[in-house]
Amino acid sequence: MGDYTAQEIYSILVMQSFSGVSLMCIYVLMGLGLYIIFGQMGVINMAHAEFLVLGSYTMCLFSQLVTEHIPALTNYYVFLAIPLSFGVAFFVGYMVEWLLISRLYKRPLDTLLATWGLSLIMQQCFRTFIGARETSATLPEWLLGSWSVSDSIDIPISGLVLLVLTAALTIGLVLYTTRTRMGLRMRATTQNREMTGALGINTKMTDRVSFGIACGISGIAGAFFTTMASTSPSAGTNYIVDSFLVLVVGGLGSLLGLFISGAFLALLSSILEFFMTGSLAKVLLYVIIFIVLMRFTKGLFSDKVRT
Repeated sequence: MGDYTAQEIYSILVMQSFSGVSLMCIYVLMGLGLYIIFGQMGVINMAHAEFLVLGSYTMCLFSQLVTEHIPALTNYYVFLAIPLSFGVAFFVGYMVEWLLISRLYKRPLDTLLATWGLSLIMQQCFRTFIGARETSATLPEWLLGSWSVSDSIDIPISGLVLLVLTAALTIGLVLYTTRTRMGLRMRATTQNREMTGALGINTKMTDRVSFGIACGISGIAGAFFTTMASTSPSAGTNYIVDSFLVLVVGGLGSLLGLFISGAFLALLSSILEFFMTGSLAKVLLYVIIFIVLMRFTKGLFSDKVRT
């Protein structure tokens, strides 16, 4: 850092922070899905990253369809592709809960092994039916520009858009879990399944919808993922561990903690990787996480959740 002036270091920190905004959005959205599946339902879903890949492939294939057959919609297709990515991932997640997860509740080791096997199956399906090569979406021109704050600081517009959408989805999930009938049913089912069922609530349907919504949010993360990198059958494996760490560091029952820890880990990772090699930055990041968890064993903003 001795080769940089104070102004250059300031500009680097600002731009690297905003370059990490897209990564933060991926972490937060993946964490939102895990918040429902792991934090609320108690299911360890090792295939959660494959739903990100499913959403990113939906975005890429829809982009290819639009650019080849309806080029006039190239600048607007993302507004259709994002809900479509959610819908596809929701449907697959709904079916997975119905056919597999519903038989493994309160069996965490079996769930971990089953979902790990599911992740391998989904990866192979991607290779077989879509292809093993990396693919990417054609982004609208308005997402490719940047906002020049000063002569030395440029903030990517895509990062700002993703930040706003991620904040909106987080607020939407809070309202869903606290204000809607289905959200209250989800919370009641995870806290006391027997009593909820005795009140006449269909707990099995609640589980399927909740699991589907969590996978759908991961599908949206996949749609966002295409704005920062190309996708491949195994692209999601780079994010599953970090997404669990974001959830644990923030606290299993806290959406506020999830958002703050996602921002902290993503921005810190982006800054560290600028000044050192990627592997060394990763090691240092995990050391910092280890120190934080030693001090806050239940996460930064843990809520008391009945089990």
